[in-house]
Amino acid sequence: MSGDPGRSGPRPEDAPQGAPRIPGQRYPVENGEESLPQAPAPVTPDSAPRDSAPPDSAPQSSAPPSAQLPPAPRPSASQDPAPPPHQVLKSLLGAWALAACSPRESLSVEEHLGHCGSCAEEALRLRQAVELLHPAESLDLDPALRRRVLGRAMEGRPARIPVPRWAEAYDAETARLDALLKDFGTAEWHAGVDLRWYRHDAQVRRKTTVGGVLGHLTAVDGVVARALGLPDPLGGDAAAEAGSAAGTPRERTEEFWRAAAAPMGRELRGPWRDQSHELVRTLAFAGRGSGLLPVSYGGCALPLRDALVDRAFACWVHAADIAEAVHYPYAPPAPGHLHHMIDLAARLLPTALAARRRDGHGAPARPRGPGSAGRALRVEVEGAGGGEWLIPLDPPPSGPGGAGPAKGAAAPARKVAGPQAPREPAPGRQAAGGEAAEAPPADEVAHIALDGIEFCRLAAGHLPPPEAAAGQHGDREAIREVLFAAAALSRM
Repeated sequence: MSGDPGRSGPRPEDAPQGAPRIPGQRYPVENGEESLPQAPAPVTPDSAPRDSAPPDSAPQSSAPPSAQLPPAPRPSASQDPAPPPHQVLKSLLGAWALAACSPRESLSVEEHLGHCGSCAEEALRLRQAVELLHPAESLDLDPALRRRVLGRAMEGRPARIPVPRWAEAYDAETARLDALLKDFGTAEWHAGVDLRWYRHDAQVRRKTTVGGVLGHLTAVDGVVARALGLPDPLGGDAAAEAGSAAGTPRERTEEFWRAAAAPMGRELRGPWRDQSHELVRTLAFAGRGSGLLPVSYGGCALPLRDALVDRAFACWVHAADIAEAVHYPYAPPAPGHLHHMIDLAARLLPTALAARRRDGHGAPARPRGPGSAGRALRVEVEGAGGGEWLIPLDPPPSGPGGAGPAKGAAAPARKVAGPQAPREPAPGRQAAGGEAAEAPPADEVAHIALDGIEFCRLAAGHLPPPEAAAGQHGDREAIREVLFAAAALSRM
């Protein structure tokens, strides 16, 4: 259709089917005249295609012999093109390091690097330089972005019903875990996860899946839900059972897993997230005194404000376990939230020391007189969210006639450095009743220093106690007791 209808001569469709239609060679124009192409050599019967039709069945063509050209010779497989010379390949190293070469050039360069030492060293240096120019960056959003955006928004318009400060860590950690789970597929939901904790100075492991971890968090968060009168994920009327024993976290988790009809997966994400939202919403409306409401964990109880920090800590630890199982990075909490978690673990250390002694796994306490503060160990937690705490090693003495703390009770830990640490009173300052405002100083027998993240991993049962403290000084037995007491804080 695109040809000239007035032009005479053979048409392409008139050419024999067996011969390829290859245009003749063009020649340069000299003196304004174009020289005619030379006629190709005649096609012999031996060079004709084997699958051509017989002469009597082939259509007759009026095309001149010049249109019937022999087939073009095909290069054999053994005739590979010669590789580029060394200088050419060396000049391509910069483009290869920047991934700017064509696939054929990249293949030639990589084959050359296998047997040329000087070029291999140069390529390595160029690749390292490219990494400095283009540092590896995560494509994920900064985990603190949500907190910063909400913080700026709240500065402009404060919330009419703000979340209590002691519940902010739980709100942030549940949101971070939900963002991690958002794009998980079936394979990720059923990836294997190891739950780890310490019991009787030995690490215990329980294998489950990502869905099983979320079921564990749902079941144990239900302890807080029961205390607030919200529905219990294990069933039953939480308001009617508010005074009953809630069961230990392990018992609740096992019951939740047994009740699951099928392998736990993405269907748990919605109920778990709804429960965490309802907890935070209820706390925002609960009022100032709600932080002192007791929350029973079966064998022990915590005030609601500490229970929420504990649940935030568990959410972060298990989110990191999930991220490790699917080979995904996971950042630690914000420094302010991390400090609340470290402070709670440090304040629980005296109770863990007393529990170990009652169970026969710790060294016996040394009695102290009525006017003595007893021995103490200084725990220095370094990094963001850190501080210093004095951990009493000996229980307080009982008063006359059995008055005073019960036998085996633990003296409270005291924060001496860090955010919101109490100020030291002036020497010789007296209380209003004439008694000394400051207790006699404790006998500091040991000092340990460790990183904040390492301290949290120790309290979560993820780090063996002998490997925890980076710096140790003083009574070795006291140091060992405190480190193993920190690991004993962990639970399923």
